[in-house]
Amino acid sequence: MRRDRTITTALAATLLATGLAPLALTTPAAAATAKFADDFNGDGYRDYAEYSYGADDAVPGGAVKVTFGTANGPGTRIQYISQNSPGVPGSDEADDLFGEVRAAADFNADGYGDLAVAATGEDVAGRENQGTVTVLWGSRNGLSGGTNIPARSNTSYGRMGADLAVGDFNGDGKKDLAVVAGGKAWVYRGSISRSGVSGSVTALDRDGIFFEVTGLVAGNVTGDNKTDLVVIGDIVTDTYIASDAWFVKGGSKLVPGRTLRLERKNGSGGESERGGDGVIADFNKDGKGDIAIGTPLFSSHRGEVSVWYGAAAGPARSARFTQNTAGIADTAETYDSFGESIAAGDINGDGYRDLAIGAEGERIGNKPYAGAVHVLYGRAGGLSTAGSQFFARNSAGIPGDVTDGDVFGMTVRLRDGNRDGKADLYVRGLSGSLRLLGSASGIRTAGVTAVPEVLVEGMLP
Repeated sequence: MRRDRTITTALAATLLATGLAPLALTTPAAAATAKFADDFNGDGYRDYAEYSYGADDAVPGGAVKVTFGTANGPGTRIQYISQNSPGVPGSDEADDLFGEVRAAADFNADGYGDLAVAATGEDVAGRENQGTVTVLWGSRNGLSGGTNIPARSNTSYGRMGADLAVGDFNGDGKKDLAVVAGGKAWVYRGSISRSGVSGSVTALDRDGIFFEVTGLVAGNVTGDNKTDLVVIGDIVTDTYIASDAWFVKGGSKLVPGRTLRLERKNGSGGESERGGDGVIADFNKDGKGDIAIGTPLFSSHRGEVSVWYGAAAGPARSARFTQNTAGIADTAETYDSFGESIAAGDINGDGYRDLAIGAEGERIGNKPYAGAVHVLYGRAGGLSTAGSQFFARNSAGIPGDVTDGDVFGMTVRLRDGNRDGKADLYVRGLSGSLRLLGSASGIRTAGVTAVPEVLVEGMLP
């Protein structure tokens, strides 16, 4: 679940044919929040942040590689920033994993996007792998300098920053930061600035149950002006292991709400980080965000996607999708990992958000781990399998050969690449990444183009 990703609440993106679209602003507005959270240099184009080991792999502790955007997508200007960079706290040490988990927001509202970066392997005061989170500050020249977020869980193997999420959880207009550390979720309220965190910090922990937090998803589920939080975690008992999604309603006080069981396995042994990862999008166009969570290890890694529909009082009804669900192509098989990557966007321009689902382990013919992608479409009743689509390297119009270990669909993204009001499907595979165009009739395979890997991995999920 701890995949290389950038998280933000700025989901309304438009792109040009091979990348991201310019904003109306050509210079950052003074004392105004950045239009896009990942425009780190304020030039009006979204930038791409990836996990890296620095130029020529010279940074063993990890670094963030920023490829700055242009009117035509990723440009040629690149920046690496690590714990050896000027003004960034700490120093580069092997296995710090600095930059593996990231969250973008204009925390200090200066018109430049900033980047919260975790170093989950950082040792602190002799505590191994306690972890740290640092905010790297945007500027005219890109990311410059950093400020550490104060730890609230000072334990070995706490891995602070194992996941991050951004939102305005109390509705005061300031960006807040949610952090996984020590198996709990912590919400740091703004202001978050170069001088530190001045707001309060809230620990979220379920009473009366062992609940090891592994993931966070932020979005507006109830339709008010506050960001809500979905906390994903593992449950371990003497007789079973399981994973839950736990809804926490945003407000002046964070209010714990319902839980949704994602999966359960009888017995006392098994993998951790069971619950997968998710997105929040309005699939039924009722003005409230719906929660979709992929659980790729469900049923011996056959995989499942759970959808929990938003409502004014919090999420209520739910639906489940697997490759055995009527209307979804293929059949669920061990290690398909259906739901390993998911993405939401309006593909056909009807106002309903749709869902792309990667199944990176899909066997195609005699080629294991060739990979595939499914697309489900939003309706008034929610996501539907009617008209669902399936794409693999052997689909008509898809370039490339089916190969063992291509893991086509290991990363999926939905973004409007040609500014026609319809999201395009970006798919990463080890044999190359592709862009498939959205249309009124859905994703089409005419006009499929190859795109740089950075375009898929570095854009927001």
